[in-house]
Amino acid sequence: MSKFSKSQDGSNTLLVIASIYKSLTKTEQKIADIITQDPEMVVYATLTDLAEKAGVGDTSVLRLCRKLGFHGYQEFKLSLAQDLVNPVKSVHSEIEEGDNLSTIANKITAENKIFLENTLALLNMKELQKAIDALANANKIYFIGVGSSANTAADAKYRFMRLGFNTELVIDSHVMAMSATLMTRDDVIFAVSTSGSTKDIVDAVRIAKQNGVFFICLTSHAKSPITQYSNSVLLSCSKETPLQGGAFRSKITQIHVLDILTTAVAIQCKDKALRAIELTAKSISDKMY
Repeated sequence: MSKFSKSQDGSNTLLVIASIYKSLTKTEQKIADIITQDPEMVVYATLTDLAEKAGVGDTSVLRLCRKLGFHGYQEFKLSLAQDLVNPVKSVHSEIEEGDNLSTIANKITAENKIFLENTLALLNMKELQKAIDALANANKIYFIGVGSSANTAADAKYRFMRLGFNTELVIDSHVMAMSATLMTRDDVIFAVSTSGSTKDIVDAVRIAKQNGVFFICLTSHAKSPITQYSNSVLLSCSKETPLQGGAFRSKITQIHVLDILTTAVAIQCKDKALRAIELTAKSISDKMY
């Protein structure tokens, strides 16, 4: 089963479809459009009903189900039916030029809340646990990112350093490549890339994987160049156009995932984390009034 499946691991099927939509074929996108437009109808439709509605063949529907990580159409429908009990929330709060400050603030807050809730619905607990276990046992953790994602990677590096882990932040493409060459199978590389398509990141990860490094990626696109190398994919809900790169909404959802991740790791490595937090707190106690 694909790592993107909802079945027992917590990810919402409709959100997974949205996260891989751009990587689907035109035929698969036709099916996906029908599913997302009227999921209630699909729950009661046969495989042939859905195929005819989308104007495609039965095998195309099965292919999409398997791409989503399901064994067949019935398993897909069961997952979809479970999702409809707690439906995905939509965002319809475009900022208007005439909005006053209070309205703008309320719209942005409501929008961010929905994206956080949808990120939780998209998060796969099996993938999260794999990341937790790998990080807890890592010899060294390399955090990488470029552009706005580099800032998120820096936040992650700082937090794991405070928890007592051997960490390094790499945001220069040349240093990324050189560091990746020297990594060992006892290390973990953690990449932050909203698009999952940043060439410098993908190139560095490809090199690191040749050394058997465990790779975790935090992205908003389940089917992207970076995820094909991953051992654990952590998805955050985000919607950016090319003109919105680095939007605060993307960072908020990424930080939310990191908050969940670091908290879980700290609990799993309780003694180590508590000691490190105490030591690092004492080290800067005389730097504050």
